[in-house]
Amino acid sequence: MCLTFDSTLVLFAGKEETPKMEKIETAILFAAQNGITETVKKILKEIPMAINVKSKGKEEKIETPLLLAAKYGIKEMVVKILKEIPMAINDESNNIVLLAVKNRQTHVLRVLFKHDLVKCKLIHEVDANGNNALHLAAELGLGEQEPWVIPGAALQMQWEIKWYEFVKNKVPKLFRYQLNQNKETPDEIFNRTHVELVKKGSDWLNKTSESCSVVAALIVTVAFATSTTIPGNINEDKGKPNLEGKSGLSIFAYSSLIALFFSTTALFSFLSIVTERYKQKDFHFKLPTRILIGLSALFISIVSMLVSFSAGHSFMLENKLKDKTFNVYAGLTCLPIICFILQQLPLFLDYTMANFHEVPPSSYKAITL
Repeated sequence: MCLTFDSTLVLFAGKEETPKMEKIETAILFAAQNGITETVKKILKEIPMAINVKSKGKEEKIETPLLLAAKYGIKEMVVKILKEIPMAINDESNNIVLLAVKNRQTHVLRVLFKHDLVKCKLIHEVDANGNNALHLAAELGLGEQEPWVIPGAALQMQWEIKWYEFVKNKVPKLFRYQLNQNKETPDEIFNRTHVELVKKGSDWLNKTSESCSVVAALIVTVAFATSTTIPGNINEDKGKPNLEGKSGLSIFAYSSLIALFFSTTALFSFLSIVTERYKQKDFHFKLPTRILIGLSALFISIVSMLVSFSAGHSFMLENKLKDKTFNVYAGLTCLPIICFILQQLPLFLDYTMANFHEVPPSSYKAITL
């Protein structure tokens, strides 16, 4: 989507008698809400007073382009507007910090927290209900939109905690103990509004861990039986395997041992999740780490088990397949591995990203020309 200054105005030209300033007001509000940063920049360059435009819609009665950009998480536009007109941040109609927190725009907040006016004034203000920034961050689903896409209740709970901790670390410590008009602290609001999400996350983790632990237990059984069985049996005279010296036997021995150890690790990891009490704080690091370890160990054990089976079974067909033995077994082994990766990789990547990111990445992308 590429819109220039003039083409954006054409979209809202309407009737010929419509005043040009009204067209400009409509254009800049549209551009601000949809992330068309270059259009906003050009309008402000030609008409600096357009920064004071107020939306006339029912839902956006008091928002200027800067506030719209903050609400919808368009960081690039917030940076450009504040660079052109720094004092636009001090809008008396609405507190831009509280607006960004209410809509969970973490990347916008990072920009705002660099301004001295935010640190000394705006962050200390409260809304009509006496809520400070931390009160608003503690609410579940307070904003009108979803600034990030989160699959699953357990992962959402982890992001909720990370988001709350992110805001908590940015505001003064006394905010944690302030009461709003309902006589609630931010922690009390967080605990009250996240009870149902903790329950849903606990149910999902419990069911997932139970299913995975069954698979891990089966692999443990198979891996243990395989590790104690030697292809080609033992030479009773020498007390050594008959197939000693063949590379396939070494691959079989190592892979079966790896499958046994990692399947046992996966089993213990999933069982520890099943027996967990599921407290709110556990969703921050403990439970996600355990499920990551469990999934990783389960994947390695499945791969090792397939390699072990292929290495042991190859002795039966190596005379028929000859030089094609490796290609045949490698291809057959890759098929279930690829299926497992396609099904479980999105979940694994989601939890990996959640563990290594401070806050969820924004799903909103600005449109540039």
